[in-house]
Amino acid sequence: MKTLQIFLLSLGSLAFGQNIQSIQLFNPQTNDETPVITMNQQLVLSFDDLTNSSELYRYTIKHFDRNWEDDNLFFSEIANGSMNALLDQFQYSFNTLQAYTHYTLKFPNEKIQPKISGNFELIVYKSSVDQPLFKRRFSVVEDNVNLALNISRIADAKNPNINQRVEVQAVAKAGDLTSNVNSISLTVMQNNNPNMKITNQKPSATMGNKLLFQQLNLAFPGNNEFYYFDNKNMRMAADMVRETGIVDGVNQTYLHPVWAYPLNYQYQPDVNGAWYYRRNDLGLERDAAREADYAWVHFSLDSDPMDKELYIVGGFNDFKATKEFQMHYDEAAKQYIAKIYMKQGFYNYILASKEANGSLNLGEVNGNFWQTENLYQAFLYYKPFGRNYDGLAGYGEFRTPVR
Repeated sequence: MKTLQIFLLSLGSLAFGQNIQSIQLFNPQTNDETPVITMNQQLVLSFDDLTNSSELYRYTIKHFDRNWEDDNLFFSEIANGSMNALLDQFQYSFNTLQAYTHYTLKFPNEKIQPKISGNFELIVYKSSVDQPLFKRRFSVVEDNVNLALNISRIADAKNPNINQRVEVQAVAKAGDLTSNVNSISLTVMQNNNPNMKITNQKPSATMGNKLLFQQLNLAFPGNNEFYYFDNKNMRMAADMVRETGIVDGVNQTYLHPVWAYPLNYQYQPDVNGAWYYRRNDLGLERDAAREADYAWVHFSLDSDPMDKELYIVGGFNDFKATKEFQMHYDEAAKQYIAKIYMKQGFYNYILASKEANGSLNLGEVNGNFWQTENLYQAFLYYKPFGRNYDGLAGYGEFRTPVR
């Protein structure tokens, strides 16, 4: 029995392939898992290799257009430095049941420096870039334009209580925005979720050197505040954790069943889908990079069976509804259940149902309310005459409350 459980553990630790887990890419100056930087800032990439080896990985970057489609630019057109740089900063886990090697990369650095703005992908691989271990998107902004966002309630006859409207005002810090107006478009995203974005919006009005984006279709469902749990201390049950324990040498975190199908909005502070690795042993804060342990986290939802697939998504898995994050119905318990192998810390997550067309509905189970506090992110792209790429002129963000 113990051999079987160890085998299942090894399968569980392959969630991202090649035993790579706990990937983060963020701007440490914003500290919200938002991978957007200006030309003089750095991103931090970190991940764990559960084989606990000392592999030397490599990385490179690739540029994309405003719609995240391949723009076929050569590396020499988008960056200075080495096309294939070594990722060799690592340390071994300490005082954990799950052994792992923790890798860290501060980027850009002396090895690779993007020289244009826009959308990029950071690609980490072992032997061939055509066989990546993982990819993560990020954006470099020129910061030539200030973007101001306003969020308000918008009601329609069918859905009077669920939608939020986004309005954006763009003001150039220098130069003339209107001279490039034909090449300009706006993308708005909700909560760092690539499934929740509206793209290619043209200015609805021009006022001097201001561009206004006031389209009525620039609206999002409010969804609901994220569920959360905190297992930074795996010796005690707290913060949505019902029970903790160790089974055959593996940490277990059992969460309270979550609430579903709420009729009314209730404010619950969250971090808009973000997550933070932490370990705290009875008041002593540990170095989470190498001392946070792993656990099977057991999720449950009290519910009748649905005719749709149900997934656990959040920033921690890039809001991807893949098999390892799917919930399954337990007839005896009358619950949807799932277990995911996760590094300990504080997590936001949401339950997404999958529609027939493959899209995700974040509000069906959790509820949908116009009052919900969300993070909205605006990206202003442009491609002036003479350029062969879509640059990112400005980035702005705003956290509701909605007025």
